[in-house]
Amino acid sequence: MTAVKADERLADVGRLRRTLIRPELGAVVGAIIVFAFFAAQSPVFRSPAGIANWLDPAATLGIMAVAIALLMIGGEFDLSAGVLTGTTGLILVTLATEYGVNVWLAMLISLAVALGIGSLNGIVVTRTKLPSFIVTLGSFLMLQGINLGVTKLITGTVQVSGLRTAPGFESARVIFAGTIQIGQVHFRVAILWWLTATALATWVLMRTRAGNWIFAAGGNEQAARAVGVPAARTKIALFMTTAFAAWLVGSIMALRYTSVQANIGIGQEFIYIIAAVIGGCLLTGGYGSAIGAAIGAVIFGMADKGIVFLGWDADWFKFFLGAMLLLATLANRLVRRYAEEVKR
Repeated sequence: MTAVKADERLADVGRLRRTLIRPELGAVVGAIIVFAFFAAQSPVFRSPAGIANWLDPAATLGIMAVAIALLMIGGEFDLSAGVLTGTTGLILVTLATEYGVNVWLAMLISLAVALGIGSLNGIVVTRTKLPSFIVTLGSFLMLQGINLGVTKLITGTVQVSGLRTAPGFESARVIFAGTIQIGQVHFRVAILWWLTATALATWVLMRTRAGNWIFAAGGNEQAARAVGVPAARTKIALFMTTAFAAWLVGSIMALRYTSVQANIGIGQEFIYIIAAVIGGCLLTGGYGSAIGAAIGAVIFGMADKGIVFLGWDADWFKFFLGAMLLLATLANRLVRRYAEEVKR
């Protein structure tokens, strides 16, 4: 009879070792280093207004990074996540501006479409056993074509605008795209949505049966099925979670800018994956952290705005992305190897 390996999350180890095997450890160290680097050179960066400035892009990126992290822990990828944010935003603005639909109803319709696309991705992946990379790449290309084609057909351009005058806009904007004043500084409401998503995802992963199913499905799907884990349903739910996050981010951006470009979100899917990897997720699945993905988003937010505060060429941000990806992958490999040694 084959011995079943113990999960390192359940191993009886000391507090220090338990800390050292946390998947988000590398992201925490990286965030401290990046913050110290920019804060030492820019007083604006470390000021309350500067913090609010770089937390804004971190929030919308973080919402998606957390959802993508759950999916990666479950052993799958979603390359359509970026363009789906644009799809949901386009549906919202088009229905509200071109057809007079109340913004709240338009948001519900776009949510239904997003969940339908997410469930379809999950069903195709689980039924056909095709790699999710290929399935969602196909979804990405189809959505990209639909976004451009339908937008041009309806408006004659590649942009839909005018959401500000639509019924229900003001109330929706306050909840999804408003600001909260703390002292003299205004922070975006999206930060609260991001923190809520991170807390909820962490609770699901660490405190619920569904979290065990996610780790099991991503670690070894066949073994998970053998012990009764509903791997297919779990993965479909994860694709729908990613779609929900895309709807949330798409709605936030549409309500903030009151217009949507047909090509918005294209290319962002790689940023989401990189943030999740920096946060401790393995590309092979079965290991990772929602908190780590959120911290990975913070690193991106700090770098994105920190480079601007220092007056550097924005092209250096791409160099930063590549360097952080390589360093995070190496760090995750070392942490995982140490975790496997500890559980022995």
